[in-house]
Amino acid sequence: AYNRTEEEVCEIIGADWLIYQDVEDLINAARAGNPEIKEFDASCFNGKYVTGDVSDDYLNQISILRNDDAKSKRETNEEMILDLSNGV
Repeated sequence: AYNRTEEEVCEIIGADWLIYQDVEDLINAARAGNPEIKEFDASCFNGKYVTGDVSDDYLNQISILRNDDAKSKRETNEEMILDLSNGV
């Protein structure tokens, strides 16, 4: 959505309209649809994992493994392996 209007984002994702809401509003909207919901896993938004065993250190390590620099290095290594196996 960066540097795009709401209309542009809607067109790209095929939506009729778009709502930006904070996590609390998202949880309240879900509860309105089902008042029996007692807990809501929003860990991807708020970092509170229901398993209780996801630390900041773990998340930082995952971030390092998944960042663009790490991906670029993996792609370069994969190209080298492919070249070697093709006899290039």
